[in-house]
Amino acid sequence: MNTTTVSGRKQPLVYRLPVISHFRKSVGLQRGMLVTGLVLTVLFLLTTVLAPVIAPYGYAQLSDASGTFPAQQAPGGRHILGTTVGGYDVFSRVIWGSQTAMVVIIVAVAMSIFLGVALGLVSGYFGGWLDRILVVIADAIYAFPSLLLAIVMSIVINRGQSSFWGGILACAFAISVVFVPQYFRVIRAETIRLKAEPFVESAKVVGASSARIMGRHIFKNATRTLPLIFTLNASEAILTLAGLGFLGFGIEPSSAAEWGFDLNKAMADASSGIWWTGVFPGTAIVLTVLGLTLVGESINDLNDPRLRGRKRAGGKTPAGGPDSTAGAQAALEAEARTL
Repeated sequence: MNTTTVSGRKQPLVYRLPVISHFRKSVGLQRGMLVTGLVLTVLFLLTTVLAPVIAPYGYAQLSDASGTFPAQQAPGGRHILGTTVGGYDVFSRVIWGSQTAMVVIIVAVAMSIFLGVALGLVSGYFGGWLDRILVVIADAIYAFPSLLLAIVMSIVINRGQSSFWGGILACAFAISVVFVPQYFRVIRAETIRLKAEPFVESAKVVGASSARIMGRHIFKNATRTLPLIFTLNASEAILTLAGLGFLGFGIEPSSAAEWGFDLNKAMADASSGIWWTGVFPGTAIVLTVLGLTLVGESINDLNDPRLRGRKRAGGKTPAGGPDSTAGAQAALEAEARTL
């Protein structure tokens, strides 16, 4: 979304980028939530990219030059987070597990966005019987729990014993099917609103094709809320993969590191006082999901002028004050000008 200054002049491009623009608009608790979410998300991304450098061992490595790794060794020494009952290094599997989670996010959310946006544009623009059928299908899909669907997909694809891509695809298909209706509904509603705008009517008058109108004029304005849905769906993708692994339908440890599967194997350790095999994978899931959720919720609040605070020339004014009202009105006028 293009933002302008109060005088109507465009700000530099770097200030209009999604995360930076939201950070500049945030104050107080909202800024704290956004910064916390960004720190956790950036930490997750860096861990994913630098996993081969950070992890001292491979995700399925059971020995090195010094010999075979001991089973259930307490944190310390060569294994700073201890080892599992199978002899895997906990720290290495937590680090490598971030890559598995990232692949699930990319595959699942990319599929959901592609299908949801395409169907939403077609349904909202053309309407009629096609729109009614797609809306009914979207409503029916909401009845399917994503985790149950992921289990079914896992059994169908690889009979419950997941290879790396088998587990990824099982989770990705489940996430895509369940969350396509979210993108579909958002894009459909925006398309219905935008197709009645004067600039769309003008494009029809000059003879622009439906494909050009949807791709050039409606798509750009209808996809402004996708970053919010993306962050929330990314969190759900990680939870679904972890749930799949926890129930025993996840990726085998010899194929990839996966946090949910490690939690499943750590259940028997808890009663014996061996806490490190479950605490660290669980902490990784919590922090990653928390970071993505905080970013998404902060973006949602800051996109609504009624929920965000406004900076004042000499300081900061909480949302709801007179400066906040004036700032909200200026933001609404700026958004209207971009249309």
